[in-house]
Amino acid sequence: MKIAFLTPEYPHSRTGNSGGIGTSIKNLAESLVGLGHSVRILVYGQKEETLFEDSGITIQLIKNVKIKGLSWYFTRKKLQHIIDDLYVSNEIDIVEAPDWTGISSFIQPKKCPLVIRLNGSDTYFCHLDNRPVKWVNKFHEKRALKKAKGHISVSQFTADMTNKLFGIQIPFTIIPNGINPEKFRPDTTIQKESNTILYFGTLIRKKGLLELPLIFNHVVAKNPEARLVLVGRDTSDISTGSSSTWQLMQPLFSKEALENVNYLGGVPYEEVRLHIAKSCVCVFPTFAEALPVSWLEAMAMQKAIVASNIGWGPEVIHSGKEGVLVHPKSHETYANAILELLEDEALNATFGHNAAQKIKDVFANQLIAEQSVQFYKQITK
Repeated sequence: MKIAFLTPEYPHSRTGNSGGIGTSIKNLAESLVGLGHSVRILVYGQKEETLFEDSGITIQLIKNVKIKGLSWYFTRKKLQHIIDDLYVSNEIDIVEAPDWTGISSFIQPKKCPLVIRLNGSDTYFCHLDNRPVKWVNKFHEKRALKKAKGHISVSQFTADMTNKLFGIQIPFTIIPNGINPEKFRPDTTIQKESNTILYFGTLIRKKGLLELPLIFNHVVAKNPEARLVLVGRDTSDISTGSSSTWQLMQPLFSKEALENVNYLGGVPYEEVRLHIAKSCVCVFPTFAEALPVSWLEAMAMQKAIVASNIGWGPEVIHSGKEGVLVHPKSHETYANAILELLEDEALNATFGHNAAQKIKDVFANQLIAEQSVQFYKQITK
């Protein structure tokens, strides 16, 4: 098949910053190419119009249309014309768009089927983060969902919550995010650093970063040797207007706990894997996700995880088998789960082994790609 992905982001040096949507698209695209399919990435909101190849994937950069007050409409129509031209010239069979901000709300290709994959809309994340959503984003997101010819969600929780928030009843096909287990093999040449706890990801309120200091305070009170390593870029905080979540975090640590915290900021992708390998426990006390790739990466590297028990969590980790799930606001319970995995090496290893096996059985990219192709074929019949 010839599959196109419409996206505002993609992890490449020529496309600017990328988050979870871009990473999940790249993971899927690489596996689709590996299965013999053709993939084109349509990245809008770019500074230039160009086309290039990367690892067998065609990447097309597209500039937005600049017309005061109407850029949103004419950019969508431009994207529609591009999709139509690619379909007519037999360069694509189907196009997939994300739910985020409803980019496909006014894109109505003449013949090319357009499907949406839920990775979490702005409406969805605002709800989980207890923030008001912009009406214009909710309007476009709902319209895009209603216009699409097919619907995928990365988790059942995200599908159910999306239907509830928009007052719709779409029968979503559940296909989770995936990763390539070969890229995240456990590295036996790297020694674990005892008592090391790792969080990797963006420093932001919705991922529980203002709960993590309070959790770590309980950990250090019982294990003064415990160390917390934070890896990821700092961000502003919408709720307070602060320019730095890291600045908000620091006063929440006890004096003793703060001395045991090492914030490294954003680091290259390869270096993230090194920090995962060196850690004893990975923690993800998040409030808002759809199906987080970071959890999958840590699981593939046989890491014991303490993560959030909200919504999507049980769809990734069976608590007590592949890790431990705790509500982020249950600070002492969360801390006790971390302490147990720092102290009980056998349990730590069992959880890590089970987690890596689940990645191979459920979340391996090739499996996700095969499920996606089966879905695309049903839509294009």
